[in-house]
Amino acid sequence: MSTIRILLADDHTLLRAGIRSLLEKMPGVEVVGEAADGREALSLVKALQPGVVLMDIAMSGLNGLEATARIVKEFPSSRVIILSMHANEEYVLQTLRAGAAGYLLKDAATAELELAIQAVSRGDTYLSPAISKRVIEDYLGRINGQKSPMEQLTPRQREILQLIAEGKSTKEMAFLLNLSVKTVETHRTQLMDRLGIHDVPGLVRYAMRMGLISSAT
Repeated sequence: MSTIRILLADDHTLLRAGIRSLLEKMPGVEVVGEAADGREALSLVKALQPGVVLMDIAMSGLNGLEATARIVKEFPSSRVIILSMHANEEYVLQTLRAGAAGYLLKDAATAELELAIQAVSRGDTYLSPAISKRVIEDYLGRINGQKSPMEQLTPRQREILQLIAEGKSTKEMAFLLNLSVKTVETHRTQLMDRLGIHDVPGLVRYAMRMGLISSAT
């Protein structure tokens, strides 16, 4: 059996070190790289072509959901497993819609991590047993249904939502995204209209609720 090449993407250095230590004890598994945010993860997936990406959701700059969607689209041979502390339905549904192949709770046992990696490597989908059957049923019922407000945003609008929630100014966002200030302001107005939220504190609360940023960000 060929070695499963894994990329770790999490903004907590100690957590990455802990997961790497667990993975290095598993037969047939090799950690080929580590990323501290979504953009670095995209760059390393392109360079290293890992078979599996273990991805955190709440990372600065570009969160795990957006990174997952881009990896799935641009590098379909790399399968993404989301690592999260939340069993919340909305978190799980968002990751499945983004194209993640697995969803694993961070307090899962080592044996479960190994099962998840083996499953997605075979082309299967893996969800922690702790994720309720109702979540999957809800997902299947909604997959062809009406999109949530978050899903109606464009990738650029979601990116700007995260940067707003992280406290970036319009000029800072324009610089980071290589856009004009006017373009950023247009995206900002459009995402506010689509979400029905017209103040920054409201956007921050929404981003936290959706898991784009953590409460510590």
